[in-house]
Amino acid sequence: MHDITALRTEGIENLLRQHPGVTADVDSGYQGLARDFPGQVTAPPRKPKAGATPGQVTEREAAREQQSSRRIRIEHSIAEPRQRRPLQRYIGRREYFEDTALAIAQWH
Repeated sequence: MHDITALRTEGIENLLRQHPGVTADVDSGYQGLARDFPGQVTAPPRKPKAGATPGQVTEREAAREQQSSRRIRIEHSIAEPRQRRPLQRYIGRREYFEDTALAIAQWH
């Protein structure tokens, strides 16, 4: 299921309507949601059309970078539990678990 479909079936759109003070920074997969909720949802700007001026390209890149820098903290917090996933299926010897866990933590 696409992200936006899941979002609509889970009722997030309705919650955004009920709580207009809530804001969200989303990735480019949610351009439609950002279009539907312009004051609440912020998506990266679309790529400029062919023939765009260098100034338009530069402006878009600056806006994209600003939005991306706000989202990166969220992306990292989402990814952190996934980094520990190998430990959920650890089948090695128990006495080596601590060393393995430390090695995984240092690798990430």
